[in-house]
Amino acid sequence: MNVAVYGLWHLGCVTAACVAAAGNRVVGLDLDAKVVGELRLGNPPIHEPGLTDLIKEQSAAGYLTFTTDPAEALREAEILWVTFDTPVNDRDEADVEFVRDRLKSIATSLHSETILLISSQVPVGFTREQRGLTPLLAYSPENLRLGRAIDVFRHPERVILGVSDESMKPKLSALFAPFSQRIEWMSIESAEMTKHAINAFLATSVTFANELARLCEQVGADAKQVERGLKSEGRIGPKAYLSPGGAFAGGTLARDLRFLTQFGREHGVETPFFNGVLASNETHKGWAREKVSQLLKGIDRPVVAVLGLTYKPGTDTLRRSTSVELCQWMSKQGYYVKAHDPAVRELPEELRPAIALTANAGEALWGADLAVVATEWPDYRALTADDFLSRMRRPAVIDANWFLAGALGADRRIHYVTTGRDSASV
Repeated sequence: MNVAVYGLWHLGCVTAACVAAAGNRVVGLDLDAKVVGELRLGNPPIHEPGLTDLIKEQSAAGYLTFTTDPAEALREAEILWVTFDTPVNDRDEADVEFVRDRLKSIATSLHSETILLISSQVPVGFTREQRGLTPLLAYSPENLRLGRAIDVFRHPERVILGVSDESMKPKLSALFAPFSQRIEWMSIESAEMTKHAINAFLATSVTFANELARLCEQVGADAKQVERGLKSEGRIGPKAYLSPGGAFAGGTLARDLRFLTQFGREHGVETPFFNGVLASNETHKGWAREKVSQLLKGIDRPVVAVLGLTYKPGTDTLRRSTSVELCQWMSKQGYYVKAHDPAVRELPEELRPAIALTANAGEALWGADLAVVATEWPDYRALTADDFLSRMRRPAVIDANWFLAGALGADRRIHYVTTGRDSASV
């Protein structure tokens, strides 16, 4: 099958490489000449484990090519897969016009018999609006996870597919057959709403766990023990997003909540529940700052070690990282911030005044009054209690997600603070 993948950032690069590896002829299309030039050399614009090797492998085999020319990309394409990562601003509002404008820019090259399959993060109604480009419209929500994207793409639990015409089902079934035999067919609008619903539910679960955890800290309960009680309940289950930890960030979950509250305003439907999830998450963003202030109170010119800067482990993305936001806030308070991250070799210029980047975790810990475990990189699992005790001036650690609880949580020599447990009892 001939497939054009339009929009070559994280979602697009993973999609193009995986679809090519399934035996299809794939042309990756992006209007950014620099991005395309680097991809022709095998260099994707974002780090994702295994992605560079997969792109090089499929390019060498002739299954994957890249271009900036829409006419070239769409000349033989049976399916145009739109995979832009929709930009999100600091208020978690999606720039849908970004995707709309890029579709308009290739309109004259798109054939009416080509299926337009959209996976970019767009609101309900967006896909149907593109019927002027082609009558064959489909929507399939992306479900990638930074650091595990290739495995998630290749082994989905099921595929959600909304279509405008039943005649498209055989070709779309063939496209997804190498990845999943289970396709949930539905209307385009239902598929778009499913994406909003999944992320809103996950956001609700995270917020529920964190709000409960803040109460646990005050009443002497242990949120991790409560989590075990919840997940062993048959009506809830072990995979539920109910681990106490940091607030959700990065714009992904919040974006879909913003879509839902926007629909409410547009259609006169009250959405107090979704508004409440957003408000509770904003409150929880202050948890780390509050703990930092408490632990550094009265210390002259405190030094803070931050372990992990990226938005998530397995990526080099710093944008919308809660770790970076915390570092910037601490710097403004007059704290000296040292940080290490295994995926960050150099800081963007705008962060250099606020953060001193170190070559390793041990260097970051040296002389620190407080350590913050901010990103769950597996590298940090090798750290022991003695690593903290021998390097830090004061052995105090904030670990919102309980990542190093096994090594540090029971050691009475370390003041170990985590979400959902009274630190005074540690």
